[in-house]
Amino acid sequence: MTTKNNYAGIPDKYARLEEAKVVLIPVPYDGTSTWQKGADKGPQAFLEASENMELFDIETRTEVYKKGVYLAAPVTENSSPEKMVEAVHKTTKNYIKQGKFVTLFGGEHSISIGSIRAFNEAFPDLTVVQIDAHADLRKEYEGSSYNHACTVHEASKTTNLVQVGIRSMDEEELEYMDENQVYFAHDLYEDWMDDAIGQMTPNVFLTIDLDAFDPSILPSTGTPEPGGLFWYETLDFLKLIFKKKNVVGFDIVELCPNKEEKSSDFLAAKLYYKMLSYKFEYGNPIVIEEE
Repeated sequence: MTTKNNYAGIPDKYARLEEAKVVLIPVPYDGTSTWQKGADKGPQAFLEASENMELFDIETRTEVYKKGVYLAAPVTENSSPEKMVEAVHKTTKNYIKQGKFVTLFGGEHSISIGSIRAFNEAFPDLTVVQIDAHADLRKEYEGSSYNHACTVHEASKTTNLVQVGIRSMDEEELEYMDENQVYFAHDLYEDWMDDAIGQMTPNVFLTIDLDAFDPSILPSTGTPEPGGLFWYETLDFLKLIFKKKNVVGFDIVELCPNKEEKSSDFLAAKLYYKMLSYKFEYGNPIVIEEE
């Protein structure tokens, strides 16, 4: 993976680690995907799309990049899923300890095993909000517990897991699912957002699989599923979380770019920037947590 020096082409003074409040870690990994390959190209496509955004957010009337966004070296460990997760965990933990608001862009969803583990060690009583088409609760898949189909199995046991948008799963995953904290896509109703917020503890980590979106607005993902979320309802939910809870970090995964279809890349870029805008306009200040 090659990247230009700065996220979104921002000036150097906003891109240096020392001053930046935000760290962005690319993880171009696609070692366990089982259908369409290409998520390892997602971070590069996301970064290229980010360079073509307007950096003034109309809704918040802010230019959040001026808070500083440091583009970290990509995590390129791919010798095994286990070693990749270890590398993501170590890198994420390192930047959390520096008091940064740490974000990641994958890559396939198995990278989140490492990021969730790092945030769970750093922040007490953590809620993981998974926005996704798939439950990803399998204990093991294709001989590994570090497969993308197992992404939140560990989180279901070590954190408070809230799942939103789920519309595809295997029967065995019911064993590990708390259906009181699952908002299936077909059951989303007018007041579901407040109910979901009520299930969350104060500290929240967001993991967003882009296949949560309906494929009519984001087709370029490895495992698209019909009946997904749309842009403004997703932003409404995210904004509510940032206002009501302390979002300590997030990752976005599963962009599988298609050279003939760039709107998905741009949606991912805008989503990331929107989430930063919400964090610094509505969210709580970043606090270094002591272990």
